[in-house]
Amino acid sequence: MITLTKLNGQPFTFNAIYIEQIQSNPDTTVMTTTGRTFLVKESEEQVVEKITGFYKEIGIVRASDKEGEDK
Repeated sequence: MITLTKLNGQPFTFNAIYIEQIQSNPDTTVMTTTGRTFLVKESEEQVVEKITGFYKEIGIVRASDKEGEDK
């Protein structure tokens, strides 16, 4: 789970496994696999960092994995 912040300043916890797409328009929009959309204060880069950290924590991505590296 990752913590994000709604535009009104309210933090919420989100299961990052359900994130399908992130866009900056300029607000950061997080879209889920179920079609829900959330606007958050964090930048796209910050959300990606949080997701990557979560994936490493639960073992989906190894700490030594690098983007674009074939396994």
